[in-house]
Amino acid sequence: MKVLILAGGYGTRLSEETDLKPKPMVEIGGKPILWHIMKIYSHYGFNDFIVLTGYKSHIIKEYFINYYTRYSDITIDMNDNSMQIHKMRHEPWRVTMLYTGQDAMTGSRILQAKPYVENETFMLTYGDGVSDVNIPELIAFHKSHSKALTMTSVLPEGKFGALDIDENTQRIKSFTEKPKGDKSIHNAGWINGGFFVCEPRVFDYIPNTQGAVFEQEPLRNLAKDGELYSYKHYGFWKCMDTLRDKMELTKMWQNAQAPWGLWL
Repeated sequence: MKVLILAGGYGTRLSEETDLKPKPMVEIGGKPILWHIMKIYSHYGFNDFIVLTGYKSHIIKEYFINYYTRYSDITIDMNDNSMQIHKMRHEPWRVTMLYTGQDAMTGSRILQAKPYVENETFMLTYGDGVSDVNIPELIAFHKSHSKALTMTSVLPEGKFGALDIDENTQRIKSFTEKPKGDKSIHNAGWINGGFFVCEPRVFDYIPNTQGAVFEQEPLRNLAKDGELYSYKHYGFWKCMDTLRDKMELTKMWQNAQAPWGLWL
């Protein structure tokens, strides 16, 4: 099963770092948060990634092109311009880097991956959030309801996009992006945490325009049609939205208290 990762935004709220690099390449403990996200999936045996790039996409491409030399022990002979790799550190990953446009919105980026996904169930997440979500359990829940999309819902510190969830079936009855102080929605504490499992018909809900925002019309219509379900994750989840978030995640990693480090 392929894993799509949204990695093309500007990350303006983290401008201290993102003036120089795309947000998914901001490092936690010396490794990009994108690497941490991929390690979460890889821990469960999912190693086929499609990285949806945009802003400063060349930095992501160069990272993976030079991955072997970056993390391996090497000797370079300047006399004959040869290189010998002594200890190779590698990952069992297949990484497709898909440039989806500098200013494309999330829906447009996802839709551009359709030819690569073909007619298969796929996973999708954001390139700035880590979690200890159990991926096999998430997939099993998705298969149990046979609908188009499962969203991992979480209980974070702030509001990102509130969900009205049917407590009996876990079907998401409505989706509201980033409500401000709205406590009228039942279960409003649960928000969109990414880590989606999708059927190919999700693409049919995304308008073919550069400005299509996945979290607006597509998710609202999926919820309206009864095609959007919630997998409630009670464990760790954190989005790296600000410099403070980055510092908190880095501290967790350095202190060996990173709940998302399932592979350690």
